[in-house]
Amino acid sequence: MKIPVLLPNIFDHPFTYEAEKQAEAGEYVVVPFGKADAVGVVWDQFEKENSKKKFKIKKIKQFLNISKLNQNTIKFLNWFSEYNIVPKGMALKLHLLSSEAIENLAEKEYLKFNEKLNSNTYDLSKEQDDASKDLIKKDKKFRTHVLQGTTGSGKTIVYFNAIKRKIEKGFQALILLPEIGLTNEFEKKFIDFFGFRPAIWHSSITKKNKKIIWSGLSSNKIKVVIGARSALFLPFKNLGLITVDEEHDQSYKQDEGVIYNARDMAISRAMFEKIPINLVSAVPSVETYNNIKLKKYEYSRILNRYKDANLPEHEIIDLKKYSLEKQKWISSKTLEKVRSHLDKGDQVLFFLNRRGFSPFVLCKKCINVFSCPNCSINLVFHKKKNQLLCHYCGYKKGLDRDCVNGEKCELAFSGPGVEKIYEEVKSIFSNYKSVIFSSDTMNKKSSIKILNEIVENKINILIGTQMVSKGFHFPNLNCIVVLDIDLTSQGHDLRAAEKNLQLYHQLSGRAGRAGKPAKVYFQTYNINSDVISQLTDQDPFFFLEKELILRKNYSLPPFERFIGLIITSQDQDKLKKESFILQEKLNKNLNCKVLGPVEAPIFKIKKNYRNRILIRAKKDLNIQKKLSDILNSYKCPRGIKLVVDVDPISFN
Repeated sequence: MKIPVLLPNIFDHPFTYEAEKQAEAGEYVVVPFGKADAVGVVWDQFEKENSKKKFKIKKIKQFLNISKLNQNTIKFLNWFSEYNIVPKGMALKLHLLSSEAIENLAEKEYLKFNEKLNSNTYDLSKEQDDASKDLIKKDKKFRTHVLQGTTGSGKTIVYFNAIKRKIEKGFQALILLPEIGLTNEFEKKFIDFFGFRPAIWHSSITKKNKKIIWSGLSSNKIKVVIGARSALFLPFKNLGLITVDEEHDQSYKQDEGVIYNARDMAISRAMFEKIPINLVSAVPSVETYNNIKLKKYEYSRILNRYKDANLPEHEIIDLKKYSLEKQKWISSKTLEKVRSHLDKGDQVLFFLNRRGFSPFVLCKKCINVFSCPNCSINLVFHKKKNQLLCHYCGYKKGLDRDCVNGEKCELAFSGPGVEKIYEEVKSIFSNYKSVIFSSDTMNKKSSIKILNEIVENKINILIGTQMVSKGFHFPNLNCIVVLDIDLTSQGHDLRAAEKNLQLYHQLSGRAGRAGKPAKVYFQTYNINSDVISQLTDQDPFFFLEKELILRKNYSLPPFERFIGLIITSQDQDKLKKESFILQEKLNKNLNCKVLGPVEAPIFKIKKNYRNRILIRAKKDLNIQKKLSDILNSYKCPRGIKLVVDVDPISFN
């Protein structure tokens, strides 16, 4: 009996095997493939027959003791492959665990997820209660519901109520978070509300625990997963609800390997599974807001903070009036304000979205900048490690460099990073305890201890990057100083204004959460700019409405579909030639705009030169199918790599 089996590799079709018994789509099997054995899944369609070639059909070696993958998930993976223009086998690879499927384990392995723990009850405000009722309406079929709420309004408790209802009915639930760093604090919140332990899924979880979680979900022994992007592809036996927290966050975009947007794919998985999905945000993405306007998504709003805590006030500090001293980055007026907050026992955050000590290091004598030999960007000096680092390829280098006449370079450090601000803060506020809050310091085991000290007010001053804005609850934080508003409001990214709105709304939402008066100070040279007034408007829908009109006028997403093609090669001349060959092929066969090729803004990454082509098409065209057919007929030469990015967010 012939059986189609999909394998987790670069092929876009299943392979045909034989078995002595009838097999159903979704069964996990072990089959011979090449010189080794491979785990695959019995698929819902056969490969297209090739009459020119005849192959000996091999036999399936083993049927694994795992609940079969349901038909709706198979349909989702097929659709995922077509939408993102990736081989079906690579979509399956996202579902399996390092190309393995995990058979049912002993019951004792799942006990910790069913252990009864202490929990608390929460009283909801009128707004929270109304939103909670909205979330549980129409929860027996697919629908997308947006929960928009002011930072600190208690959105988490509202959607926890919806999850609790689903669990009580015997369903499983998935909560997606944008950052690994959020999971520890979030897990505590979850246990406090539900009284049991969720499964945590992200890249830092051990393989042993991942095996337990994978098999526990497929056997319905684990009820809730809190995870990063990859959790979306896990083998849920009875998934009943998906929640995407901070749905606007750019981190949901996977930009290496198989490229996809986890938020959008979560909506699609919910649609194929015929279950509801909740999108949660203080400032929804422009795409989400547009779908609200089109009535594709339902929505609820919570406009007031929990227990009526006030939102922070905003104040602009004019750097033309209170100028910065040489090699200093905090003005005298800002320091005056900060001192008054520290005297009251408030916690203070200095915000600068730059890791390291200095983003530019150059020699005063030869004027040469330290740049990465593998990437066309400058190296960032990290003083704590005493190294220059490339944030793209990980290249490391010391500061020693020969200058003209055989002498050593005389170094100048241009521009601030959080480490430089930390030094400045330490020298001024030496009696207070301060800490850097960035991905360099908070993705370590010690980060749990640091978080606890911040919550307990044992740390007085934080110097943080955008990581600090993502969902943390610091009850004593009542003063935020934004040091680089002028820099973040510049640039050519079509989403820059939207990203800034989301970032600064989230950031200001960290302050005043326990009810005390709080302030956000913006240091700026441009006090007449309307950027700050847009960022600080309490109702983000006003900004999103303006941004939507602007996007429509210029036929930008969500009103057109963008698809990016990134062509890379270590041979610059070969890359240029092949880029134009591909562009000509696209122009001949696609009835839409093909822009480029142009050199990518970061022209070289990891020793590979990069060109970009941008395809712009009407939303109603099935552009992915046409493009897929073209790329299947295009023979990519040796030494050239082609990556497809559907709905790009970054254009680097």
